[in-house]
Amino acid sequence: MGKPTGFMEFGREAAHVRPPLERVKDWAESHPGYEEKTLREQGARCMDCGIPYCHSGALVNGMAMGCPIHNLIPEWNDLVYRGQWQEAIIRLHKTNNFPEFTGRVCPAPCEGSCTLGINQPPVTIKTIENEIIEHAFLEGWVVADPPLARTGMKVAVVGSGPAGLAAAAQLNRAGHEVTVYERDDRVGGLLMYGIPNMKLDKSIVERRIKLLEAEGIEFVTSTTIGKDVPAEKLATDYDAAVLAVGSTIPRDLLVEGRELAGVHFAMDFLVANTKALLGGPATPISAAGKNVIVIGGGDTGTDCVATAIRQGAKSITQLEILPRPPETRADDNPWPQWPKVYKLDYGQEEAAALWGADPRRYLVNTRRLVGDDIGHVVAIETVEIAWLHSPGSRPEMHEKPGTEQMLAADLVLIAMGFVGPNQELPNALGCKLDHRGNIVHDDDYMTTVPGVFSAGDCSRGQSLVVWAIQEGRQAARAVDKYLMYGETVLPDY
Repeated sequence: MGKPTGFMEFGREAAHVRPPLERVKDWAESHPGYEEKTLREQGARCMDCGIPYCHSGALVNGMAMGCPIHNLIPEWNDLVYRGQWQEAIIRLHKTNNFPEFTGRVCPAPCEGSCTLGINQPPVTIKTIENEIIEHAFLEGWVVADPPLARTGMKVAVVGSGPAGLAAAAQLNRAGHEVTVYERDDRVGGLLMYGIPNMKLDKSIVERRIKLLEAEGIEFVTSTTIGKDVPAEKLATDYDAAVLAVGSTIPRDLLVEGRELAGVHFAMDFLVANTKALLGGPATPISAAGKNVIVIGGGDTGTDCVATAIRQGAKSITQLEILPRPPETRADDNPWPQWPKVYKLDYGQEEAAALWGADPRRYLVNTRRLVGDDIGHVVAIETVEIAWLHSPGSRPEMHEKPGTEQMLAADLVLIAMGFVGPNQELPNALGCKLDHRGNIVHDDDYMTTVPGVFSAGDCSRGQSLVVWAIQEGRQAARAVDKYLMYGETVLPDY
């Protein structure tokens, strides 16, 4: 695939982004396009490696090795190299319903498993993926494709995040009548409100939603199943249901002062900001002129940093309980595992451009939050920690005496991940939950309630958008088999 000697002739050209000090002035995406010559050269670097781990989609030590949806990466790299763009989007859409989403927000486990990445910078897979879909939209090749016939079966999908949308798209493709219920006022779930606009422009989400509507999917917004619509209607009005409600209960910070004003969950901060940006009724939680502390070092924490910068924060500090990753792969993190190495994501890069340093502080734990006389947070007490390893046991956190520190804090954002889905709906339906509170399903994605399936973060726990799409597609295939007496027209992947 690609040019046989391309990886020796062309170097990796990283994703094009606007300069940090320019892009922090607005909420627009920072993904300038490429010249076709450059893209063809980048596709040429795909090296016909024989065993393309990039699309393996396996789990190694709990992390994705390669693409979970098994994108046919070497094939569309080769097609881009040859300038066959229409064939490239056909191959890309065979495995991925929404490449415009993954091409923007996926951390690209495919690149972490690229064979070229053993001793050179890997192929720019994520960038090429995004350029293929945007080229296809520009040329008018992405159009509504409703099914030729309907089966007469009705399926409800609860949740319109990436898992729910993928399930709905596939079930509709199989000819079933699909209704998607979304509790918020706009379709998209995490894609619409959980990811900031500068990372995924909401017009991109709405563009795809309009296509799905044109293909026959019905979307019902501002509707919570179990509250606005009785949960039992899923059984009485539909032949099957897919729960794709996400992992929405945030992990809390259980320390003194948690109740103070000015302390918020990260997702509340991000959602309110995006709703206000889109002209909704929400009033954003403002970081303007404030000393902001972000607790948590994942993607959500990064999004908080970038959002606070654009709101005009006075300062930003991001606290991470884990150690700083190494610059290169550690001995216990070999290829083709996901490389756990240090990197500056977009938010940290912007903070460094503004204030001269990465805002993250590693191996720091929060002891307590300090308030003023009127109950508003004004400071956070931290302490440095070390993780001590004992043979046969899990690492234990130990504080380092004498490392206590007070940091000014007018706004504290808790970005410590999520612990599971809201349990009201699965409990109302009688679905079994595991010890973490996630919805249990069998190998065919069916819950303990016949005809009710689940997919995405509500079952697997907090994960990547690409895993949500994969699970939505697989759940749809299982539903199709359930409804069509063991037969299905949907692909294995």
